[in-house]
Amino acid sequence: MPRTVRWGILAPGHIANKQAGDLLAAGFDVAAVGSRSSGNAQRFAERFGIRTAHGSYDELVTDPEVDAVYVASPHSHHYEHSRMALEAGKHVLCEKPFTVTARQAAVLVELAEEKGLVLLEAMWTRFLPHMVRIREIIAAGTIGEVRTVIADHLQKLPTDPAHRLNDPGLAGGALLDLGIYPISFVWDILGAPDTVHAVGSLSETGVDRSTSVLFGYAGGQQAIVTTALDAVGPNTAAVIGTEGWIAIDATWYAPTTVTVRASDGSVLEQFDGSVTGEGSQFQAFELERLVGAGLTAGTILPPSESAAIMGALDEIRRQIGLDYPADIIGV
Repeated sequence: MPRTVRWGILAPGHIANKQAGDLLAAGFDVAAVGSRSSGNAQRFAERFGIRTAHGSYDELVTDPEVDAVYVASPHSHHYEHSRMALEAGKHVLCEKPFTVTARQAAVLVELAEEKGLVLLEAMWTRFLPHMVRIREIIAAGTIGEVRTVIADHLQKLPTDPAHRLNDPGLAGGALLDLGIYPISFVWDILGAPDTVHAVGSLSETGVDRSTSVLFGYAGGQQAIVTTALDAVGPNTAAVIGTEGWIAIDATWYAPTTVTVRASDGSVLEQFDGSVTGEGSQFQAFELERLVGAGLTAGTILPPSESAAIMGALDEIRRQIGLDYPADIIGV
């Protein structure tokens, strides 16, 4: 498709490097980068051949040569920076989790609607080829009625108390950084749950080091997710139906392979979801598709759903006693 959107990257950190690489490799127009440090912005721009480097986020979002802003700052600042971009009239692709609280998400959704702008959570997994195929398989009734979804996201990550993952002031912990993946996956397959039961263990710094959640549905469906930042796990997922199941290989939330089996264990289909690059280009294609079609929301991940997921995360945090400072949960 022809490139019609000029992109700006806000906060050139680790995840932004991956996104920028995928954007440029796929032919997107990355026009500018913005950082709190002009030096960081300039180095990032030189690395990727980006035309303009801004030494502040305000300069980036007000740049007339930028149409959409990819927000890659820490969780604690997603609301602030997404709102800044929306108020400047820019479409927004905001890294997961959408915000820190459901209230923050609701404000952003309302603002985007008022301004007629696209606001898309950068849950890249939703847009990957193997996830597209999984939704098709389920819709075709290949595995019958879906009864159970199981997924984990378990990593062994830095233990430095000052690291953002271990800092409550930056909305650290396993839940928002890692758990958002399997929880969003549950929403994708089963929709919003009727009940939520969570258990968690907090670290010495006060963030959750591990959390497990059981989601229940009025129709009898169940989903089980678990996440941790201090222990590596299989990082696989499964969708189990009355006539078979779908097994998603490691790493299930990244481009990977999928096997569909009938109830007797026979293989019905094997799907290779390999892609060029990391795979984050597909979420950017979705934003540009929406902009080109004059839409502000799609069906794969509308902003209202991202806000509802934040509501579930709020409830899980309440149940496990995960508290964040008042200055990052306010609006």
